[in-house]
Amino acid sequence: MNAETNHTETPWPAGPVSREALQRLLKDRSVTDIMLAVPDLQGRLLGKTFNAPVFLERMTDGAQMCSYILATDVDMTPLDGFDFTGWEQGFGDFLVTPDLDNVRMLPYRPGTALIFGTPVHDDGTPVEVAPRRLLETQIERLNELGYVVKAGVESEFLLHSDGPSGRTPVWGDNLDYGLQYPPQVSDFLHHLADAMRDAGLVHEAIKTESAAGQTEVTLAYGQALKSCDDYAVFRHLIRDIAGRHSMIPVFMAAPETGVGSGLHLHVSLWTERDEPGFAHHRGEELPPLMLRAVAGLLSALPHLAPLYAPTPNSYKRYQPHSFAPTRYTWGFDHRGCAIRVTGHGNGTHLEVRLAGADANAYLALTAYLSAIAHGLKEKLSPRPACDRDAYHDRSAIPVYADLAEALPHFEHSTIAHSLLGKDTVRHYAHAARAELAWYRTHVTDLEQQRGIR
Repeated sequence: MNAETNHTETPWPAGPVSREALQRLLKDRSVTDIMLAVPDLQGRLLGKTFNAPVFLERMTDGAQMCSYILATDVDMTPLDGFDFTGWEQGFGDFLVTPDLDNVRMLPYRPGTALIFGTPVHDDGTPVEVAPRRLLETQIERLNELGYVVKAGVESEFLLHSDGPSGRTPVWGDNLDYGLQYPPQVSDFLHHLADAMRDAGLVHEAIKTESAAGQTEVTLAYGQALKSCDDYAVFRHLIRDIAGRHSMIPVFMAAPETGVGSGLHLHVSLWTERDEPGFAHHRGEELPPLMLRAVAGLLSALPHLAPLYAPTPNSYKRYQPHSFAPTRYTWGFDHRGCAIRVTGHGNGTHLEVRLAGADANAYLALTAYLSAIAHGLKEKLSPRPACDRDAYHDRSAIPVYADLAEALPHFEHSTIAHSLLGKDTVRHYAHAARAELAWYRTHVTDLEQQRGIR
């Protein structure tokens, strides 16, 4: 696909396709390649691209992949010391079973179908620490309590140009809520929207933000697992679209001093009869279900920070009056709080504003849903809603100053162990320690600027 592609005339199906439709497409060779993908610890899609006839003949029950794809840092460095893989175990394979009911067609790769895969152990049981599996577990937990989870993803990121002079923001002005853009920005946003439609990613809005080069994409609200799958496909897709426009998307929580990019997740609970559990009208008391959900988030999230703030950079976003929270507060339509009650009537829901752009959506939502389930099971009540400047609310628990401070509160927390299991806590604590070790042993440009006189 390029800037001249007419997306309304794609010769292959757009978006998700059924198992039966995939079989037909494979048979008539409309699909020639199968991309089997697993979300890694950072939320990226990793895997293999298979010759479709070979996949159909030999691998519909699964394909082998190196287990290190769930044990790496952002640079794909094999990390030692995990329970199920490492140098002691020789970084062996696990089987990845394809979810043939979750197939996507990719607009930038005609003839290629993307299939989400589930890593399983030799005995056929899922690898429970895999990000997608962790989220499934929490969704199932709330299902057992009688609720269906719906979620929406609101993603902020920067767009940098990749030119001879290096990487710089594509635009320098404050374009927050702007409706007129420089031509190159207008072209990119147009092609991004077309590509998302062709990939079956329903989005609510695309807007430019206040920081130089900052953009926000809001994906459609829906079933929680599908929303995170859509976001993973979006992250995969946008790198290709941006690259074709000589741009680079930057998903950092604090990409520059004084700039923050969030990953705001919107969450609500519904009954099995599709009745809204958070329905609320202004002037009324919040429903008890919502109050318990808020209380669970306030109680448990301080114990789960490495799941939604996984890097040292994550914590540099938490600055006063930055629209990122600095304390575990909640309020009505209050963007200074960690948890914002927003929406109207049946659409009332919670917006959790703690995760930054560097977060893995599967893991962040895992943390949020486990905390909500905690609030429901324990029948917790929240502290009063914040009705003033949330950044001056000294009575609320502050977010951690850095990952080093957050890690022991996660690793040694009885709440974290209870909600996630000791194996999951150990796995992600180990990943956090590896992240800290990298930062502690590398000299940054800023250190050189301050130290070389």
